[in-house]
Amino acid sequence: MDSTATPSATEPAAGGLAHWLASHAELGGEALAGVVALVERLGNQVAIKAAASGRYVFATPGLAELFEQDEVTGRTDAELLRADETTALRRVEQTVMAQRGPVVSEHKLDIHGRRREFSVTRLALGADFLLSVWHERTEERQREAQLQRALAQIEQQQAAMEQVRREMQQGSGRDEVSGLYLRAQFDDQLLREIDLSSREHREFALVVIALDASEAMERLGDAAQQRLLEGVGRVLRANTRAMDSACRIGPQRFAVLLSGVGLATAHARMEQLRRQCAAQIVVLNGEDLGLTISMGVSSFPHTASKQDDLMSASEAAVLEAQRRGGNQVVLASIAFS
Repeated sequence: MDSTATPSATEPAAGGLAHWLASHAELGGEALAGVVALVERLGNQVAIKAAASGRYVFATPGLAELFEQDEVTGRTDAELLRADETTALRRVEQTVMAQRGPVVSEHKLDIHGRRREFSVTRLALGADFLLSVWHERTEERQREAQLQRALAQIEQQQAAMEQVRREMQQGSGRDEVSGLYLRAQFDDQLLREIDLSSREHREFALVVIALDASEAMERLGDAAQQRLLEGVGRVLRANTRAMDSACRIGPQRFAVLLSGVGLATAHARMEQLRRQCAAQIVVLNGEDLGLTISMGVSSFPHTASKQDDLMSASEAAVLEAQRRGGNQVVLASIAFS
């Protein structure tokens, strides 16, 4: 069919798609035309085919540009694309016409030697016509592929760094997963800090940190939890002073002693650490797991002056942080007599 031929009763009038649809009341008329016009404004391309012949009876100008053709209207896929691609498109179209509901499919087309990717939404218009909305995803897919390659590289680097760290710390009494000291060392350090601060009349802060539950941990289990715990360990090792003490005190719990630090300063420092955790990329099987933590901060001697009371206050604060949705810092309450 000549693309310059005069439109027939089954072809769109010169007024465009909205005019054509409005002239076909059985297809939904002006309401459907308005929806399709909106789709066009969103950067998609629209086409209508005659179901029997597979010939395009309408196509927005942008579809011809996508196919790198002068014209699409009046032609069939067999005239525009390779035979295997035409067969794949026709198979989907037959499914759409049979079930009469919208169908979204992905297609990879070789257009003038360049691989292009499209998402196509199709809808039967009565028994005779098929509406399709084309959205090109070539650049989007390329960006996704680049992101996956970058995530894979990060995962390899993190795995290598953790392996080297484990080998260097072997036999040191540190936690194998996080690289931090364990609960026994922390309890000893806390007692010494209480004794020293009592004698020198100075403050210190105790922070309990909990790894927030996540969809990734529920879905991927122990492997995801280990990677996230490694991530917390990296952040704590890089952001605590030599005079501080960061330890792993439970399966998903950490604690930090901030020597000589008051409550306000501790809160500011932990808020910065929380943001660093949230910004860190932790990768497993090419997926960024998303690392967030909740923190509860207590202060000696203002919150409490005994070991158990300090721990209880920080634990209560971190539980409150999680109750509020996680990924935040909560200060322990201070009792005023």
